[in-house]
Order: sequence, then structure tokens, then C-alpha cells
Amino acid sequence: MGSRISVSATIAIAVLFVGLTGCGYNDLQGLDEDSKAAWSEVVNQYQRRADLIPNLVATVKGYAAHEKDTFEEVVQARAQATGIHVTPETLKDPAAFEQFQKAQAGLTSALSRLIAIAENYPNLKADQNFRDLQSQLEGTENRIAVARKRYIEKVAEYNKGVRFFPTNLTAKFLLHMEEKPNFTVADEKAVAKPPEVKFN
Repeated sequence: MGSRISVSATIAIAVLFVGLTGCGYNDLQGLDEDSKAAWSEVVNQYQRRADLIPNLVATVKGYAAHEKDTFEEVVQARAQATGIHVTPETLKDPAAFEQFQKAQAGLTSALSRLIAIAENYPNLKADQNFRDLQSQLEGTENRIAVARKRYIEKVAEYNKGVRFFPTNLTAKFLLHMEEKPNFTVADEKAVAKPPEVKFN
């Protein structure tokens, strides 16, 4: 009797294992981890940009101290962008994700205005420190665009796994996974036009 139960349990475990591998359990877990890793890189690049801002503001202030409103706008936008605590859980909350996007878009806009000030100050444009910061900012904006593109691709793969049959059954009933929000077309247009940092 005991051996029959043992054989039945072994068969049940084998069937369960085969069922789980066939229903996309591991694939969904992998897609979830890939999207989280891609999101971490997006956040990392935005933080890199935020870290450049204090030095950039200080350099511009040295030549254009009376542009107080613009400086305050950049500092406030940076505070809003860095004040949003983002975690992988943010990816499950469309409202939190949208709030993060808006804060970053606000910072991009404020940075554009700050950089534009240099057009009125030839000495600032010629300052080596300012030019170095421009170069770093441009490189960071490019890395942000690449990180966002990678995230968009990873989330698209994840969302397909969550929505397509038969893995959608595993996602819904076994793993309780839902679609993750993604950057919108409007957001991508904004990122396609990063702050202009080259002056001739």
C-alpha cells in the first residue's frame, strides 16, 4: 500500500513538473527578472543624470547668477524626480509609473532651459568645466534612451507572456502576474529630443 502511494506521489510530482515547464512557469519568471533588470538600468541612468545637475547648476551660476528662476526650476525638478522612490513594485502600479515619467520629463524640460542659457553667455560656453559637463550630460541622455529602449523591449516580451495563451493561465492563476506599464509614444518623443548640449 505504502509503495503504491509512493509511486503515485512520484508520478504526480513528475506530471506537475512537466506541466509547469510546459505552461511557461520558468519562462515567465525569467521575463519578469529581465524586465526588472532593464528597469534598474533605466533608474540608474536617470540617477546618473541627476548627479550631474548640481555641478552643472553651479557652473552656470558662476556666469549667470541672475538667472535665479531657471536655477530654482532645475533644483525643484531634480528634487521631484529624485524624491520618487522607485522599486520593481513601481512596475505593477501604472499611476506610480506615470508619476515617475512625468517627474523625469519635467527634469528634462528644466535642463533644456538651463542649457539654453549658455547661448547668451559666450564665456560660459567657452568654460572647459561647462563643456565637460555638457559632454557628460549628452552621453547620459544617450544612455537613458538606450536603457529605455531595452526596457520597452523587455516589458513587451513580458506582457506577451502574461497575455498569450497558455502562459496567461499560469501568469494569472499560479503566479498572479499582471501586465506592466510601459513608456508611451509621447514619452519616447520627449526622450528622442534630449536637452541640446552642443554649442558651435
